[in-house]
Amino acid sequence: MLIPEYQQLAERDLSTPVQAANLPVVDETNAPPEVAQLYARFREVFGRPQIPGILQCFATHPPLLEHMMGLAQSMLFTEGALGRLQKEMIATAVSSRNRCAYCADSHGFFLRVHGGSPELLAAAMACNTGSPSFHPAQSALICFVQKITDDSASITSDDIEKLRAMGWTDQQIAEAIHVAALFACFNRVVNAFGLPSQDLLGIYAPKSESVAGGGNQ
Repeated sequence: MLIPEYQQLAERDLSTPVQAANLPVVDETNAPPEVAQLYARFREVFGRPQIPGILQCFATHPPLLEHMMGLAQSMLFTEGALGRLQKEMIATAVSSRNRCAYCADSHGFFLRVHGGSPELLAAAMACNTGSPSFHPAQSALICFVQKITDDSASITSDDIEKLRAMGWTDQQIAEAIHVAALFACFNRVVNAFGLPSQDLLGIYAPKSESVAGGGNQ
């Protein structure tokens, strides 16, 4: 069964080869057998006909590609202690904070697919924790992952207690840490390879709803 965002992508022609500005990725025309098998497994598990550019970056080291596919299946593209909406909210905010246009656009699109309003998307893109689009508990969580992104060494037990007081469980807090930290990695890989934005938000919503990428705001 296709996950919801890939259902939408499967209906559109996104077959243009990925062009990374700085370092070549492993597309299907030059994929060695080990990578081709992993790409085929990705299609089978996720149902997306196109191989995302970020996976084509990880494919330069096939064991890393395999592990990242496992993370996507077990942590990112699934309901867990946090729901998909919350995970995509974190991914969008962190990616925007890290000035990663590719990931901010992709996960902003996923945020919309999983029920995020245009206003919530805009708040996440801008890391605007004062936005009324965030519930107070969501605002506290975004403040927390923003602090992880900017200065993880400054996190203290007080930060954890504040989240507990807002109703977040320890398992949810741990998952938020994992998602924020993973995107610190993903954003840097994508930016260093030079992957451009896929403009998924542009194909999801009318132009009147399109939201440009954020940054440190």
